[in-house]
Amino acid sequence: MEERILRVVRQGEAFSVPSQKAESGQIQKCHIVLREMGGSKFENEFVCTMLGNLAGCRFYEGDVVAATLRFSTHEYQGQVYQEILCTDLEKIV
Repeated sequence: MEERILRVVRQGEAFSVPSQKAESGQIQKCHIVLREMGGSKFENEFVCTMLGNLAGCRFYEGDVVAATLRFSTHEYQGQVYQEILCTDLEKIV
């Protein structure tokens, strides 16, 4: 896992997805786009998934946040995909 200071570009709406780990069989999920700090719109960006209670938190464009990101890959039908899970996100005041 990596901790980074990033800026929020945008956040999607939370939605429910099936989960075998959740007691109710459903878990909240949403996507957030985070950009590395710097003076341009061409800095590195990350499309991250937030799950559970974190998915219900709302962040806004321009918010500066401390994020803990977990990078992983998985294979599906012969293709390899990268996933970025945001496990913690705190707004920096």
